[in-house]
Formats: sequence, C-alpha cells, structure tokens
Amino acid sequence: MGAVLPLLALRAFTETGRLGSLKAAAESLGVTPGAVSQQIRLLEDRIGVPLFVRARHGVYLTEAGARVHPGLLRGFDQIEKSLSTLQSLASEKAITISTVPSFASAWLVPRLGRFHELHPHIEVRVEASAKIVDFKRDRIDVALRHGLGHYPGLESIRLMAPVLLPVASPALLAKGRPIKNPLDCLDYPLLQDADRADWTLWLQALGVDAGEQAKRGASFEEDLLLLRAAAAGQGIALVQDTHAQEDIDSGRLVVALDKPWPSRFAYYIVCRQESLQRAEVQAFISWIKDEAAVDADLPA
Repeated sequence: MGAVLPLLALRAFTETGRLGSLKAAAESLGVTPGAVSQQIRLLEDRIGVPLFVRARHGVYLTEAGARVHPGLLRGFDQIEKSLSTLQSLASEKAITISTVPSFASAWLVPRLGRFHELHPHIEVRVEASAKIVDFKRDRIDVALRHGLGHYPGLESIRLMAPVLLPVASPALLAKGRPIKNPLDCLDYPLLQDADRADWTLWLQALGVDAGEQAKRGASFEEDLLLLRAAAAGQGIALVQDTHAQEDIDSGRLVVALDKPWPSRFAYYIVCRQESLQRAEVQAFISWIKDEAAVDADLPA
C-alpha cells in the first residue's frame, strides 16, 4: 500500500468537478464553500498541478483535472454502492416501518407482540412521524399511509378504511343535553382536525348542513391530541374508530352518537417494488393484512 490517500480532498475535487460550483459542492457534502476550496488547494499543492480554473460563474476543470475526474467519479460511486451493500447486509433481518404517531400508538404497536411471536428473528423498527416518507432518501422498508392509495412509482396495498366516530368523556355528556341526532352534537364544543373539515363532512353525510358552526372549536394536528382533549372534557372529537378504541374500552371516552360514517380515505401499505422481494417484508405485510382482516371481522 502507498501513502494515505487524501480522501476528503479527492471527494471535494470530484463533487466540485461534477457540479461546476464550489457552493453546490459544499451543499452536497454538508460543509462550507471555504472548506471545499481549502481541500482542493491542499490537493493541488500535494500534486503540484492546478485542477480548476476559477471563472465568474463557477469553476471548470483544467486539462489535468478533466483527465482524472471520470475515474474518480466512478470510484466514489462504487464506494457508495459498496457501503450500501454493507448496510443492507447488516440490517437484512430488520425492517423499518413508518407511520403516523396516532396509528402507531393506537393500532400498530399494541399488536406487534404477535408479530414477534410468529417471527422472533425479524427485528421491527417503528418510526412514528407525520412527515411523508421519501423512499429515495429515507431508509424505510414499509410505510403505512392514510390516503387515497395513489403513490406514483411505489407499490400500494389497501389495508383498512377506518370510520369516523364522535367521542366524548362521560362526564361532559352527563352535564349536557342528550345527543339523539347529529344536530345535537352542535350543542357541545367541537374538537377539530387540523383542516377543520371532518365535522362538516360527517354532518353532511348524515343530512345536516351546519355551515360555519361545524368549523368552530379548537383544532389539533393529530388524533392522539384530539383524544386527550376529549378525555379531558373539552368537547366532542370526531376520530377514527381504530384510534379511539382503547379509550372507549377503558371508559375514558364513550361514543356520543352511534352514527359512524366511513372515511373517504383508507390506510395503505406502501413500499418499493424491490422491497417486496425481501422475505422479512413479505412476512410483515402478510401479518398486518391478517390483523386488519381480524379487526374487520373478515376472512384473511
């Protein structure tokens, strides 16, 4: 082996040559333009040959730089592929699942013990976030998304379609007028979703046009927060049945009116085509479909 390679300097040179800009290379590498410039100067001093010509609108390769740049570009590309292979080997028995916090807490996590009993050799990592997954950037194997099922470039499998239920604390309902029809819900404070749309849609589906009355009240980004506010007696929340079931079973919440209306959206299993080839992903998808079918009282 020869002398220690100046990998940082070579990487800075390769990215700058590829992008034609010190600033763009710095953004790509997550450093400052000054740091990139310094690494290139160190490389030029070491080999005694200028590699770039500085111009008003960026930089371009000298003849010497242009001769070696393609080979270095291929070299770093191969290094990245090799590193990705090592990471895949290290985590081939693990799968990472992404979903929103409310679904993870109320439905997925309480059931994961059954998956572990069936597949003790598969490690499941759950990332609970409202952030939409970028499969090209994030190391996610399966996302459980609530939407219309249209995810270009990805595989999507319909999992379940929860219904919306109006729920409230027993103490709040004991103090107010009885709720016998959808219109009676308006006698109570309403707890809203972030878009203030669910109450309007639910009431309209049940034949009530409440106008702006249906949009009043505090709003919350997540069903978990809606459920906590409802359990504290702050109003009636309109939430997915799967999210509310634990609080209903415990008695913290009751269904204010037994008039569920199916949501326009459904939960979908979303993943890349290549992920479907992994036995671990196949096992998880098969298991979660069985769980959803049991909840729906349908054959798996």
